[in-house]
Amino acid sequence: MTHSLSPTPFVALERVSKTFAQIKAAPRAQGGEPSDRPIAALDGFDLRVGEGEVVALLGPSGCGKSTALRMIAGLTEPTSGAVVWRDPAAAGDIGVVLQDPTLAPWSTVADNVRLPLRLKGLGRAASEPRVAEALTRVGLADRAGAYPGELSGGMRMRVSMARALVARPRLLLLDEPFGALDEITRFKLNDELLALRREHGWAVVFVTHSVFESVYLADRIVVMTPRPGRAAAEIAVSADEPRSSGFRMSPAYAALCRGVSQALEAATEAG
Repeated sequence: MTHSLSPTPFVALERVSKTFAQIKAAPRAQGGEPSDRPIAALDGFDLRVGEGEVVALLGPSGCGKSTALRMIAGLTEPTSGAVVWRDPAAAGDIGVVLQDPTLAPWSTVADNVRLPLRLKGLGRAASEPRVAEALTRVGLADRAGAYPGELSGGMRMRVSMARALVARPRLLLLDEPFGALDEITRFKLNDELLALRREHGWAVVFVTHSVFESVYLADRIVVMTPRPGRAAAEIAVSADEPRSSGFRMSPAYAALCRGVSQALEAATEAG
């Protein structure tokens, strides 16, 4: 269910719950019959995302982080509750990077990145500079003519990132996009993401298992309980802008990481 909301926030999840049906067969020795075993991924989960805000969803595996992201993207509907947009038109102006890059194997890297622009009716000549810019941002300018099968898993994820960035969306949704990357590339793309956010004013929601990454990237961290996911804590991250490697080495960063780690531990135990 989708509604409009005014004047803030940009997008919100209002008391959303999501239950998936799971078929589980009873052991034959017990003479049982298969039965539906519903799995609750989210239960009364609230999330508010402001214009230009970077929000991290942090929690253990299976706590519903990706489900919440897919709800915002319109890829799955809540069982109850609502996805609420201040401007309903913004629901169609989203860039999404999921854990699986889902690239077209028959298309070149450049053509995969060009896809969102082509769907918007932008011709090849007009889209070429934006495709080149996006590939440069993710460090793949020299692989524009390659095919996905010729790339490593980390490179394919970077192509997926470029494809999301090329359309310059108002909201960027990221589901652990940096997990398959080496640390140097991961840090570089963290910095590029923050630079793009400053340049374009995008709102960003990203899913991560990394306390360190959440503190470095986010304005606000939502710590979630184990399944069914609920918001256990919200932690604001105050840091000088622009953030840089100096922030990662600072006592303030270390203190924030300790605080978030403690909140995550408490949420896990409470769940």
